[in-house]
Amino acid sequence: MATTHQLDRETVHREWNNSLAPRLTIDPGDTVVFDTRDAADGYYSRKSTHADVMARGPFRGHPLTGPVQVRGARPGDVLSVEILEVEPAADFGWTAIRPGRGLMPEAEFPKSFLTIWDLTDPTYARMGRDIRVPIAPFPGVMGVALDEPGGHSTMPPRKNGGNMDIKQLVAGTTLLLPVWVDGALFSVGDAHAAQGDGEVCVTAVEMMARVTLRFGLEPGRGLREPRFRTRGPLVSALERGPCYVTTAHGPDLFAGAQQAIRYMIEHLVEERGLSREEAYILCSVAVDLKISEIVDAPNWIVSAFLPETVFA
Repeated sequence: MATTHQLDRETVHREWNNSLAPRLTIDPGDTVVFDTRDAADGYYSRKSTHADVMARGPFRGHPLTGPVQVRGARPGDVLSVEILEVEPAADFGWTAIRPGRGLMPEAEFPKSFLTIWDLTDPTYARMGRDIRVPIAPFPGVMGVALDEPGGHSTMPPRKNGGNMDIKQLVAGTTLLLPVWVDGALFSVGDAHAAQGDGEVCVTAVEMMARVTLRFGLEPGRGLREPRFRTRGPLVSALERGPCYVTTAHGPDLFAGAQQAIRYMIEHLVEERGLSREEAYILCSVAVDLKISEIVDAPNWIVSAFLPETVFA
């Protein structure tokens, strides 16, 4: 009979390491309710300022809740992770610009900047009175242990999942993760209340969360990287109204993404009266980067979509 378990956020780990002892052992079919810390490990508060961004010190790894061992999981199997619910566990979230991190060069954003988002409304994350972004919460990090010994940073996404920051991993989606070690050793954290495709300033609306997941096992399926299946069409609340779109062309997708966001920042400053830092924050939280065309060499097209419904 399937069982529901709970893991608190009092004990976390900050690396992928297959020598970590599991905090919990479950059977396929079981559900686990995870309480997770935000990416800054609870450092920020509603009263935090721009100066606190650099005062926090260097990143030490995402604080992850787990690992969870799944009985019977073996290398070559696939762990299915059905996302049942993701809820904010605090009434605020945050987005930060840290010089030298993110899509845009440090020369263009040389100073730290912090936005505290109001999450008291279960429908919208609010930045001041005039900007509201629909809440669509998801875990930024979900993954299993690697088959390589030692500790590995949680920052980059990997074959085990990890810091994928895929905003479609919301309630109703099922994530498929390749199993690399016995028991899988699954962990989760880094929840986001809202994010644009790209998360361009390197943070979304970061938040503490309660994440409810149901686990299944597909023996011998042999996937090499994660996949997922959504419950329905990929039409979010942000995509049901008009958008303003900037485009950039060139032979380098990274440079094209930078230029499309640069144009969007210019637009938000000139037509919406935002500061450059506020515009960059909004791009990270609400603007979706898309590869619109990649077949007509030597130039590809990157587009940045801004849903204008974010302006109240």
